[in-house]
Amino acid sequence: MSDPRITVKIRKMKERVRWQEQSIVDRGIDQTRMVLESPTTDSPEFSFLVAGDSGTGNHRGHNPQRQVAELMLSERENCRFLLHTGDVVYLVGSSEYYLQNFIRPYREFIVGGEQPSRIAHDRMVFNFPFLPVPGNHDYYDLPIVYGLLSATALPLRRLLGSKLDLDVGWHGSDRGNTYAKAFLDYLKAHKMPGDLDRHLDAHYTASTSTGRCLRYQPGRFTRLPNRYYTFRSGGIDFFALDSNTFNEPLPIPKTKQGDIRRQNLELDRQKLEQEKLAMLEICARLNPQIPEEAEQLDDLAAKLEQVDEILMDIDKQLSPDKTATDVEQLEWLRKRLIASWADSEVRGRVIYLHHPPYVTEATKWNQAQTLAVRLRLREVLDGVADAVGEAARGRPLVDLVLTGHAHCLEYLRTGDTGHGDSGINWIVCGGSGHSLRRQRPEGPVLHEVSSPEAYRLAREGGRSQKDSRRIAESLLFVGRSGQGSHKRRPYSCLRIDVLDGCPPKFRIRPLVVERFEGKWHEISIEPFVI
Repeated sequence: MSDPRITVKIRKMKERVRWQEQSIVDRGIDQTRMVLESPTTDSPEFSFLVAGDSGTGNHRGHNPQRQVAELMLSERENCRFLLHTGDVVYLVGSSEYYLQNFIRPYREFIVGGEQPSRIAHDRMVFNFPFLPVPGNHDYYDLPIVYGLLSATALPLRRLLGSKLDLDVGWHGSDRGNTYAKAFLDYLKAHKMPGDLDRHLDAHYTASTSTGRCLRYQPGRFTRLPNRYYTFRSGGIDFFALDSNTFNEPLPIPKTKQGDIRRQNLELDRQKLEQEKLAMLEICARLNPQIPEEAEQLDDLAAKLEQVDEILMDIDKQLSPDKTATDVEQLEWLRKRLIASWADSEVRGRVIYLHHPPYVTEATKWNQAQTLAVRLRLREVLDGVADAVGEAARGRPLVDLVLTGHAHCLEYLRTGDTGHGDSGINWIVCGGSGHSLRRQRPEGPVLHEVSSPEAYRLAREGGRSQKDSRRIAESLLFVGRSGQGSHKRRPYSCLRIDVLDGCPPKFRIRPLVVERFEGKWHEISIEPFVI
């Protein structure tokens, strides 16, 4: 897999929505806001669904994503919308896999879903508000070398594909283009004279404090205005972010300790490549027609993807995109949060994005991308704290943050971090279909160095356990557990009930279905209020 540069992601997405072109500016349109059209009243008490990291295939005869979709269908009548935290289609966001990995599993949410094979990925209309953010896999592409090998080594490719059940076709996402055509208002397609003007006048009819904006109409027009956007429901402001453009790791300092850090990363990379080769050799000896070996192949496919993710994180650290952080999006978030706090009609704020700033899942908790997203959101929230001041009255600046990326369900809460992200509730909802992960052996409590000098040493590869403080704790973790034939795979999504009052309270209802010993079982987890 290859990940486009951040500057490319930003530029291409702007082209697709014709960002701030004259016709849009002349109409005073806010391209980062939308209004949900609903037949029900906008009451302060409402519920919504959350899923993430779902876009997987059949797992050799059983489909976890479909099991989770059926859980959500049973709750749909009592909910207002569905938020998706990203990775809609694995492994490389290819249009070839939208039918199998998205349209069929979610068919009841799509107009015409009774005949899913007739639905084109770029012509979907949802009969229930389906509101995603892009995940890293929704941006991925296949390296050119892979495409050439696919064409010239078809028998080998078929062998690997049949054994590993890889969700990889002949091409990738085209730098997020497939996701944009599937979910965004793809204004680039309006090329004929007058087409854009007519389209804007037909669908950007909602009036808000920031100008005209897109009207989301279930069953009729269900496009999103941009890759990041905001909407309001029941007095709660929701902010959807594209974290793929501010997750670049910080550069390793050019010091002696920095050199040691780079050397250690290179050694880690060599070791991982050797592990990957060993796993591929095991795969070649297994028979997918034997149930026990088929399950082992599924586990190996999951481990191979984990290794690829770690390798990509190492590569980003060794050669970071030094000029690229999505300053425009982060500044937009800062200003909109400040405006939200100044609006007497708003009683709470929810952010959702793909990459989790806080998580204890074994492969993500200390990744450089995780720490980069934490740092950049902190900078935004520090700016909000300075502007809001006493208006927050001891409340967290954001009531709830929803993420994915880590393949688990997890609830964490930050303590006093010394920054604007103190006291926030964080929920990772990334276990809705793809391979599940375990919690880290280090346990549920996250620590962080607390002085500039200790932070510098940690960044350069040194250790500073003495100068660290407790910043967050995991209060619930639902992920892979057990060994061998007793392995448990609990796939999950959420129903969240927003309660009346200011500040609002949220009743979290985990919805879990577990694959254990070849059978599916619904798992009951007690709801909790935050």
